[in-house]
Amino acid sequence: MTLNELNRKLTARITGFQTQDHDLETRLREIGFAEGDQVELMHVGLFGRNPMSVKLNGALIALRRNEASAVKIEVVQP
Repeated sequence: MTLNELNRKLTARITGFQTQDHDLETRLREIGFAEGDQVELMHVGLFGRNPMSVKLNGALIALRRNEASAVKIEVVQP
């Protein structure tokens, strides 16, 4: 599952990245995305779910759906 498929208010753990674009993976890592971190989808845009707001390590981050599709996750059971 990838971050762009996560439903609102669910928490997930980052398990890795799936992209051929090494620059995108580097940018995501520089922002703070790393394996093992927890992420929660907070808001999505009205048109095409763009942009997406996620909470990562206490910070609110906005991403495009295509960027979020590069982040592999697993949902954390409540």
